[in-house]
Amino acid sequence: MAGKPMLEGKVAVVTGAGGGIGREIALMMAMQGARVVINDLGVSVTGDGGSATPAEQTKAIIEQRGGQAVISTDSVASWDSARNIVQTAIDAFGRIDVVVNNAGILRDVIFHKMTADDWNAVINVHLNGSFYVSRAAAEHFRKQENGAFVHMSSTSGLIGNFGQANYAAAKLGITALSKSIALDMKRYNVRSNCIAPFAWSRMTGSIPAETPEQKARVEKLKQMTPDKNAPMAVFLASDAARDVSGQVFATRLNEIFLMSSPRPIRGVHRADGWTPETIAEHAYPALKAAFMPLDRSGEVFSWDPV
Repeated sequence: MAGKPMLEGKVAVVTGAGGGIGREIALMMAMQGARVVINDLGVSVTGDGGSATPAEQTKAIIEQRGGQAVISTDSVASWDSARNIVQTAIDAFGRIDVVVNNAGILRDVIFHKMTADDWNAVINVHLNGSFYVSRAAAEHFRKQENGAFVHMSSTSGLIGNFGQANYAAAKLGITALSKSIALDMKRYNVRSNCIAPFAWSRMTGSIPAETPEQKARVEKLKQMTPDKNAPMAVFLASDAARDVSGQVFATRLNEIFLMSSPRPIRGVHRADGWTPETIAEHAYPALKAAFMPLDRSGEVFSWDPV
């Protein structure tokens, strides 16, 4: 049933909005009434180069559809430039209500071959970038006693994947950052949630497709277009989600999942304490049955999306 746009009157910053998931979120937020700051450097998947063209394309689409948007080409990966991103919203629209931390790069490589640069580049954009932009916006959210953060996590961090130690560490770190923001800023009516999106985009274009099994998997992934993740982002940014905070959702084609957070699953107690020997003899056998398997995201989400 048609009604009032869910984000009417709100101002949203969407990082990495020049393409893929970020663009689709920016477009849907604009269609739902938000004025949008499109932040994008126009770099390659690995973070090289730079161009304003992707952000300009997103802006053109929003304006063609009757929405309002401005562009920021500042990097999320430093304190000062992240503050510039938020200031762009204040300068253009007078306020900020929503931050979507979506910007990201990939430097996939097997762990024992990963360089310090591979590690730092990914951590700086994903984890540090999410902190810097959120921290800059938090000052405004606190003053107005309202605001919403939507961070992009990944099942690579929540579950695991090959060749992505940097990316997985950053994405799991983002879930802890989000929970901490939710706890610290609850008193100011500020909410913080994560989405672990499934989508075929240039960020997943490097997935191997050599064997028949790999090719079949890639074909399934291609069904999961980036726009399938936008509705959850819009919902979490809206007042309809005023009671939702500190949660992690996964969006997969037409499926939505609420992901668990680590909790104690089995415990053992010994009145006189533990020694390495008694751990080996008693604790280990008692706990072993509840050990988490060494599985990957694709093995946990093993069924075909429909």
